[in-house]
Amino acid sequence: MKTFKINTQNSTVEWVGRKVTGAHNGTIAIKEGQLDFADNYLSGGNFVIDTTSIKILDVTDPDTNAQFAGHLASDDFFSIDQYPEAFMKISHVEPRENGSYHVTGNLTIKNFTHAVSFDAQTNNSDNTVTFSGKITIDRTKYGIKFRSGNFFTNLGDTLIYNNFDLTFSLTAQAVA
Repeated sequence: MKTFKINTQNSTVEWVGRKVTGAHNGTIAIKEGQLDFADNYLSGGNFVIDTTSIKILDVTDPDTNAQFAGHLASDDFFSIDQYPEAFMKISHVEPRENGSYHVTGNLTIKNFTHAVSFDAQTNNSDNTVTFSGKITIDRTKYGIKFRSGNFFTNLGDTLIYNNFDLTFSLTAQAVA
């Protein structure tokens, strides 16, 4: 087995959340993690997401951006004071062709853990691996119910859709 440590400076995670009237997008940082390979195939891994690092990129007014960031940090969304980290642990990997995989893992947000599956692509050389893909997450499974049509009625154009996307591109270096 060969382990690759995620280089957090060269890795990106972008998020998109949608509502009736449009969408918002931003970034969130990976705090640490690793990818495991056996016989040159992805076999597992895990990473820690720093929820305190969430940034909103599409709201350019500083006051509005700060207010929105505060709301995302609040108990309506990620409760970052209580849960400064989220976790992903890869539990099963199905190799496809040309470095692509179907990955299943356990995602923990706000102490709620649920299985998620997604397609991912790897490119690896001897000492460096890139791992990229997109995960669609139902926020209501993680106790994030604010303005969800599953829990509230008559929201009209204030409804926020339950699913949000995390698109990631992680770079990892071989551990000596």
